[in-house]
Amino acid sequence: MTNVTAESVFILRGFSVVPELQLLSVAAFLLIYVAAVLGNVSIVAAITLDARLHTPMYFFLKHLSLVDICSMSTTLPRAIMATFLGSGEISLPACAAQLFAFVCLGATECFLITSMAYDRCLAIYRPLVYGAAMSPQTCVSLVAVAWGSGLIFSAFHTANTFSLPFCGPHMIDHFFCDIPPLMRLACDNVEAHEAAGFAVSGCVIMSCFALTTLSYVRILATVVQMRSAAGRRKAFSTCSSHLATVLLFYGTGSSAYMRPSTRYSPLQGRLAALFYSILTPSLNPLIYSLRNQDMKAALRKLYFQMSSWGLASGGGER
Repeated sequence: MTNVTAESVFILRGFSVVPELQLLSVAAFLLIYVAAVLGNVSIVAAITLDARLHTPMYFFLKHLSLVDICSMSTTLPRAIMATFLGSGEISLPACAAQLFAFVCLGATECFLITSMAYDRCLAIYRPLVYGAAMSPQTCVSLVAVAWGSGLIFSAFHTANTFSLPFCGPHMIDHFFCDIPPLMRLACDNVEAHEAAGFAVSGCVIMSCFALTTLSYVRILATVVQMRSAAGRRKAFSTCSSHLATVLLFYGTGSSAYMRPSTRYSPLQGRLAALFYSILTPSLNPLIYSLRNQDMKAALRKLYFQMSSWGLASGGGER
């Protein structure tokens, strides 16, 4: 077996090991990708253009949508193109860059979701000080901390993974460069690297999950004490979308990454990664637009404006 050098290339197996399913996968995931990008771009545009949505909750949601767009664009376009052309080659530097970007965006999303839970907790538990506590400067600082923490977290995992010596064959049993399948290609003992990765990931993820859980415990305790049924419904409605995102994010993420490499199955790994990296970003626009009346109104206004612009430009051309 030969060591992998900087000039070496890996081969990504793709969406499926069954050749007949590859083109079907390309068509399906291309449609999902376009729909997800359009949905998230619509949310970003609606929040930016509608002054009524210039609040902390929607500020975080806009950044969450930006992260989802970038996260899907890190993996899917290359995988779709490689499958369509029949060439899954990726250089070692490109593989490392893809892993770094994917982990960074995933970690940033985790920190943003935690910030959104804190925002909802303050809005319901301490409404009188909410405006002062969640000032624009505070919101910007929380987003900056989320991105900075994501970069540090990703830098550790990228260095921890690519400091291992890799040996041939260079076939990555996945559709993008991810930590578990790369660990399986190492020709050295990965136990120390895996333990370090689990320790860091466990501390970060469990801390975020604990803070999110505590926020919702406080929200629930506050809502139970409300005497008004209308107030309880309003409180639950403002949290339901975020709670669905929390369950989707942690449910798919834990199934994809919180398992040792000795129990890693390539098929299960691909399926879990599909749910985590594709399903979650695709469903977030639906989650936040179906039950949120303000978002529905902003999206309708956006689509009406786009239709008006289209009709005006078409009329001008004639």
